[in-house]
Amino acid sequence: MFSFNEVNYYEHELDLKQVVLLGNLKTLEEAFYICDLSTVARKLQLWKELLPRIQPYYAVKCNNDPLVVETLANLGTGFDCASKREIEMVMKAGATPERIIFAHPCKPLPDLKYAQEHNVLRTTADNEFEIIKLSKHSPKTRVIVRFRSEAKDAVWPLGRKFGCDPKSDATALLLLSRSLNLEVDGSSFHVGCECKEPEAYDRAILKARSIYDFGKLLGYDMSLLDIGGGYPGSNDVQFKEIANVINNAIDEYFMDDPVEIIAEPGRYLVEQAFTLVCKIQAKREVRDAAGKLDTIMYYINDGVYGSFIYVLMEHDPIKVVHFLDNDSDLPKFKSTIWGPTCDSLDKISDNLYLPHLNPGDLIAFPNMGAYTLPLASEFNGIPLPKTLYFQRKSEAIPLHLNHGHKIQHLN
Repeated sequence: MFSFNEVNYYEHELDLKQVVLLGNLKTLEEAFYICDLSTVARKLQLWKELLPRIQPYYAVKCNNDPLVVETLANLGTGFDCASKREIEMVMKAGATPERIIFAHPCKPLPDLKYAQEHNVLRTTADNEFEIIKLSKHSPKTRVIVRFRSEAKDAVWPLGRKFGCDPKSDATALLLLSRSLNLEVDGSSFHVGCECKEPEAYDRAILKARSIYDFGKLLGYDMSLLDIGGGYPGSNDVQFKEIANVINNAIDEYFMDDPVEIIAEPGRYLVEQAFTLVCKIQAKREVRDAAGKLDTIMYYINDGVYGSFIYVLMEHDPIKVVHFLDNDSDLPKFKSTIWGPTCDSLDKISDNLYLPHLNPGDLIAFPNMGAYTLPLASEFNGIPLPKTLYFQRKSEAIPLHLNHGHKIQHLN
């Protein structure tokens, strides 16, 4: 049996079916995650290869799992924090203040005070009230002006809530900062979560160049450009397209300028590292008027009030993996998967085609590392899933809980 309090090891590839079998995990009644921390490290390595000039600052809000944060801290990433508690977490994991950006344009005063006391000085702002607040309560702050530049196609646009106009408002905020003797380090933008339009980064970096030039006229160094997030978590082909656009834009607009360029990847680093494993607790067969089987409905032990809250907001198809043998030979039936609560809204997916499953069987959902557990609740008294951690032995990174055992015969 694997331990939820240890980091477990594998030799070559992490085989979910073997993990379930060797760990006797089918006996567990609660849902659980399988996290491959080596996947996080490999995604970071791919980032460095494709975007060598851009330092990633992990968006902690995406998945604040302590071992994920510690892994990234040990690998030298920076951190995009949005609150006092996130700053506390990453500093406890080993991040130094200069590796942290307080990337929330509208900060509570206690959080702002904490950041200043711990020398986390770089922070974003997108309006005059925030600039005045910073001048009054955190005068050592180094401002990063966040401007609006959205993708034409993104799952989660952010411009309605954050980001100033890059022409009129950004220049006004620079002038206000100068009049209040605040330092400005540069500018930032976010094209929107899960950006589907790579060219959006080119447009935004061009706008950042104009803000850079105006800031230089005012005597600021403008030494930082933060190109935000929006990178896909499980589509490396699309990520390579985005990286190509970004590299070309940086070469065109900031080739010879002494500017530190950072980004705020979240989903990109962690989505593929987590697989959720659930147990079928009950089932129901729905038949038409003639008595013919129409749909099989399965009820599992996690749902939209837990790990699947994104289902209420996104419409991407859900991938389901079962653990039956000879999958290609098994007939498939139209299926619906429900969560465990009493709410009829708690539907995970319908119009799926799955082999015939039974209560007690396990099913798995890959690519569940982003915006799942941090958003989950225990509605109806349903417990949150625990996490089993794994690392490839040859790529193991020392961690505080890294006293686990080697997985025998996993490959």
